[in-house]
Amino acid sequence: MKKILYIIIAGLTSMFTLQSCDDWLNVTPDTDVPAEELFTTENGFKSALAGLYITMTNEESYGKNLSFGLVEELAQMYDRLPDGTNDRTAVYIYDRETSGAYNTKGVLADTWQAHYHVIANANNLLKWWEKNGKQVITDSTTRMMIRGEALAIRAFLHFDLLRGWGPMNYAGNEQAREMKCIPYRTVADHSKQPLLPAKEIVENIIRDLKEAREYMSFEKGLDLGHDLGGRSFRFNYHAINAMLARVYSYAGEKDNAAIHAISVIEECGLELESSNDNDPILSSEVICGLNMYELKDNMSDYFAYGEKINTKYYLEIQTLNSIYESVGSESEDMRAKGTAFHRNNELQYAISLKYIENDNEVIPLIRLPEMYYIACGNLEPGDNAASYINQVRNKRGISKSKDVPCNTEELRLTALNKEYLKEFYAEGQYFWFLKTHGITGPLLHHPEVNLVEENFVFPLPDAEIEYGWTPEEGEENSPSTKL
Repeated sequence: MKKILYIIIAGLTSMFTLQSCDDWLNVTPDTDVPAEELFTTENGFKSALAGLYITMTNEESYGKNLSFGLVEELAQMYDRLPDGTNDRTAVYIYDRETSGAYNTKGVLADTWQAHYHVIANANNLLKWWEKNGKQVITDSTTRMMIRGEALAIRAFLHFDLLRGWGPMNYAGNEQAREMKCIPYRTVADHSKQPLLPAKEIVENIIRDLKEAREYMSFEKGLDLGHDLGGRSFRFNYHAINAMLARVYSYAGEKDNAAIHAISVIEECGLELESSNDNDPILSSEVICGLNMYELKDNMSDYFAYGEKINTKYYLEIQTLNSIYESVGSESEDMRAKGTAFHRNNELQYAISLKYIENDNEVIPLIRLPEMYYIACGNLEPGDNAASYINQVRNKRGISKSKDVPCNTEELRLTALNKEYLKEFYAEGQYFWFLKTHGITGPLLHHPEVNLVEENFVFPLPDAEIEYGWTPEEGEENSPSTKL
């Protein structure tokens, strides 16, 4: 699906530049239209909302860093980067600027800034919605949709900030929940906001998602499997429920996580696919994703096959075989076949086709298999937990004779670990899975890489310490990663 809206995003000046503090509050369709005018029409509200989604496709956000970029590099999903770097340790240097491919400190600062930029604009939209939305947006469904989606975006972005800058193994460590990590911004200004304990961030996220779901309840019966309105490219009702499942699972609220995940599976109208021919990203399983106009061209610096394969994000075929537990080019798992990866047998390289053959131009944020994995991870073993993970495996081509057991916590976590690694390659979910479950030590696909807790907790950007956060008396200038 091509983008219908072509919007020039204005006000992308630094969130932390003191001389233009208000500029980052303007996501408008025209650089000459101030917010006071933009929000006097229904189309203005719609344009501002569309602007949030478009800004989220920037490289600093889900157009690279939090999809196939930084978080995949941290999980060692590639054997080489586009500039030829293959150093597996430099990516974990968070405390200083570095030259070369990674410069992780700078990339993290850009991602932090990009996320809070969109959050600020979501808050600005919500402020104007409160001020004159009822008078300007005459259609009640449109009015509810705009507020519901803006709240969902705010919650979604804060959750990924929490996953990055928050504690490891939140659910398994009560002390972790008290760690002050990020601000939860609900104001549309540049005021300094305090760092909140992780548990308060979780509470705020759940509150926003519940309110968003209330506003979006008009589309509870939405069938995403027969969606002609492009709702899978927006935070629809089922996407909000899926986010609640993700957050409850992160927080260790098992009953709530399982209930919401199963609800999405049963009600969203999507089904697991058994083929990825001509659709390696499995766009027909996307509950919520971002539409990037001319995606293939935008991704050409990172994914392409042919003679330029060795200048892109690639992995060695032996790494591919390790991830998908296959031998040579033979695999019953469709996720490892030629419909998913282009293999160069001469060079022994492979490259994902997810962003090369992607006719729907979608960057997935939430896909249906995750709901099956959340159900598996949060149901009691006697409640048929294993059936959910094995349903995905069977659909991917793995025979029932190889169904995995989940009758102990250790077996269940082992099975989920392998499935997250396989299913979400180049989608930015595996690193978060490891962190959420407190998994350190050697990586399954690269046992020579030994991850430690410090690799999973990002330090605050310098600009946030200088401009955004005033430490309380007796506190250090950054949150502790020691729990």
